[in-house]
Formats: sequence, structure tokens, C-alpha cells
Amino acid sequence: MRLGEEKFYVDPATLEPLNLGNVVCDGDQIVSGVLVSPSGHRFEITGGVPNFVYPFELPKADRDARQQSEDRVEGYDRYLPLTFHTYGEDEQAVRNTMVDKLDLKPGSVVLETGAGTGRDSEIIAQRLGADGKLYVQDISPSFLAKNIERMRGTSRHVEPALANGYYLPFADNSFDACFHFGGINAFADIKRAFSEMARVTKPGGKVVVGDENMPPWLRETEFARILMNSNPEFAYSLPLDKLPVEARKTRLEWIIGGVFYVIDFVVGQGEPMADFDFTIPGVRGGTHRTRYYGHLEGVTPEAKRLAYEARARTGKSMHQWLDDVVREAAMRDIGQKD
Repeated sequence: MRLGEEKFYVDPATLEPLNLGNVVCDGDQIVSGVLVSPSGHRFEITGGVPNFVYPFELPKADRDARQQSEDRVEGYDRYLPLTFHTYGEDEQAVRNTMVDKLDLKPGSVVLETGAGTGRDSEIIAQRLGADGKLYVQDISPSFLAKNIERMRGTSRHVEPALANGYYLPFADNSFDACFHFGGINAFADIKRAFSEMARVTKPGGKVVVGDENMPPWLRETEFARILMNSNPEFAYSLPLDKLPVEARKTRLEWIIGGVFYVIDFVVGQGEPMADFDFTIPGVRGGTHRTRYYGHLEGVTPEAKRLAYEARARTGKSMHQWLDDVVREAAMRDIGQKD
């Protein structure tokens, strides 16, 4: 960690600022130390790498996923190209196409969660200029160590850290873009992970995520049965229902043989905006808002028939006729005048 970068991080649990203590530096590099929040949470820096993994006692799903990564790290880079070979895909072309979706500029500040051994990290770094920064994170110490080794020769500003992808140690609106490919199926809380990516990305920035998924129209084929037998993660559900309300211009694509999804979206603010208050033309009338909030108790079929007949004679919309009638009757019964 470079001296000064500690100010960019926050407590992943409380989002409080962190204070650096017990620091040992080598030039402008922090070799060791501890980051402490006002709540008393402590995050150790070892070998220049801060450990922000939270919760401190991980759920079983996350512990299992981390251990699986630790167990296969040595063969990961050696065997991963077989995934692309299986479907006749060019790995570098596919990864570059995914990174294209981030809409990066030379000065972009980018977060990559679940960064693994850095096969995407090096492509992202190549898109950045001298003012750009890339923060790479993984929950697996061994995977992150491989990433650091791969990125050691880059001239770009790269900051590695251990972290859980659904408890991010950054303030709101910290990044221009966020990227995660692979491993998200194993998260204990995918919905929170997507929400966190949106939280730390600036409005108007891009989020790109992807993982294994067999599309619905292929699930009953021999092709699908063979793949899902070899890798049960292909049978996992597509997490569209886990996307945050801030997702705008959302796009879904299946890549790498059509069995890996990629979702990209622009980060908005809160729920989408719409004009619910203009008068809707036609017999029914009213606005979207009055149609939703203006419900009254039901009437008899005969009363409904009479209401429609009376409305037709007045030429009013049903909304306006009912509003007038209810107001007049209510004010009469409560003893008020217009």
C-alpha cells in the first residue's frame, strides 16, 4: 500500500474513516501497520497488503469458496485456458470485450473485485493512463498474491487488498467503474454484492459482472446436461432479481459458448424517475399516482353501472366525475362548504 492510500479506504462494516497506526514504511510504501475505525475494528496491513475481509467470522459459503480458491491456485492459470478452448473462444478477445463495457478513460479510477490471479486486471490496467488507478481485491490470499506478482511489472497505479466482495472498504461514489468476473455465484450474499458495487461507483459510472450460467432455453439439452454434470455452477440461477434499484440501461449477454452471463449497467441514483402526475387522456382519466393511491372501497354492480352512465352524460373522465362526487358528498356530510 502506498503511503496516503490509507485515506481512501473506510471500515467495510460501518463506512467510518480509518486511522493508521504502528506503521512501518519502505520509502513511500507501507510495509506493515494497522487501520483502526472509531468503532474499534482493526484491519492489519501485512507485506504491504491491507486485510479488509469482513465479517471477521465469514459465513460457511464464503469460507468454503475461499478454501476452494486456496486449494486450486497453483493449477488455476495453467488450466483456465481450457475453459475458452472448450468453446473455441479466444481468451484475450473475450476479456477485452468485457473490459470494453466499462467505458474506461485514461484517468479512470477502477475497482475490480474477485480479481483472482489478474487475468482481467492486466487488461484493465493497460487501458489506464498515468492518472488512472486500479484497486484489485480478492478474498483469497493466494489468488491475490498471484495477482500482485502478475501486476508487478506494470507502470500503472495498482492497489491490492484482501476484501469480501459484498463488504467493500470504500466510501460512496469512489469509483468510475467496477468489474467482477467469475466466482460471484459462490457469494453468500449476491444481492448485497451488487448493491455494494453500485454504492461505491459514481452516478453515471459502469458496473460489469459475470459468471457461469446455463440459459433457460438450453437447460433440457444434452449440451447443458453434460456441462452441468461437470460443473454444477452452470445450473445456478441468473441473478437478475439481485440487481440494485440503481441499475440503469441494464444489458444482459451470454458469452463463452453462450454459458457465461455478463450484465452491465450504468449506476443511477435511487429508484428510477418518472412523471406520475400528468393527466392521462381518455374515459378513465386521472394520473398514474391517483390511480395507485386513490383506491376506495368497492360498490355494488348497480352503483357502478349508474356511475358510468352519469359520467358519460357529463363528458368528464371517470377520475374527475368520481373526484367531484366524492368531494361534494364528503363535504356535505362533514358539514363543510366549498
